[in-house]
Amino acid sequence: MNNGKLFLVGTPIGNLKDITLRALETLQNCDVIAAEDTRQSLKLLNHFDIKKPLISYHKFNENNRSSELMDMVREGKKVALVTDAGMPGISDPGSVIVEKFIENNLEFEVIPGPTALITALVYSGLDTSKFVFRGFLPKETKDRKIVMEEVKNVKDTLIFYEAPHKLLNTLGFLFDNLGDREIAICRELTKLHEEIKHTTLKSAIEFYESTKPKGEYVLIIEGKSEEEIAIEKMSEWQDINVEEHIIKCMEEGLSKKEAIKKVAKARNLSKSEVYKYSIGIN
Repeated sequence: MNNGKLFLVGTPIGNLKDITLRALETLQNCDVIAAEDTRQSLKLLNHFDIKKPLISYHKFNENNRSSELMDMVREGKKVALVTDAGMPGISDPGSVIVEKFIENNLEFEVIPGPTALITALVYSGLDTSKFVFRGFLPKETKDRKIVMEEVKNVKDTLIFYEAPHKLLNTLGFLFDNLGDREIAICRELTKLHEEIKHTTLKSAIEFYESTKPKGEYVLIIEGKSEEEIAIEKMSEWQDINVEEHIIKCMEEGLSKKEAIKKVAKARNLSKSEVYKYSIGIN
């Protein structure tokens, strides 16, 4: 009977005390550990006196290495996959092998652990009910702009990762595309120099122009506000009169009654006042 299985193991994002008992048990009982950076993972394993064979599994070899790990599991081995910090597959290697295991009907198990994005989201004080996580922004400006087009109008809280040497440039890019929104800048989460800054994009840029960024960052940005949406709607109709506005809404499929209600709300007018302009419109 083949009892082979892959375990995707969440590891601490900084503080080693955050490792779970289940993660330790899994690492102790596996046959081999595939690690994003074997040197980094060795520090974790040594701390908990876990001695297992280590092989590399990173974004540059994950396609080929996935096949090797699949063969190990078919042979009956228990394989643990870890990244440098946090959950495999979340802006780290891991999603490729999960896809392959599902395609080949091989058994795998996820051992949950800390994630920087959720820790930072709770720290932020911003809306946690709906959020959009986009990881690291693309390197190319054209690709970054595509991402901004996708997220700039959503009301959901936005989450990005960023490295210290790119932080100031990224903050400027976000300000140019999103405006001066509230942001929580979370640095070195769970580590000795953990720091959370609740500020705005404009103020953050001013701060980091004179302060060199250090450590890894999670950026939590407020979604598009109702006030901002209302202002945009007002500007959308400022070049046409009330009657034309009603007609436009009806051309979009609204009934006359619905159009009057929408125009009244958009222009901050009473429905009775807007109704006067609708007389004669069919």
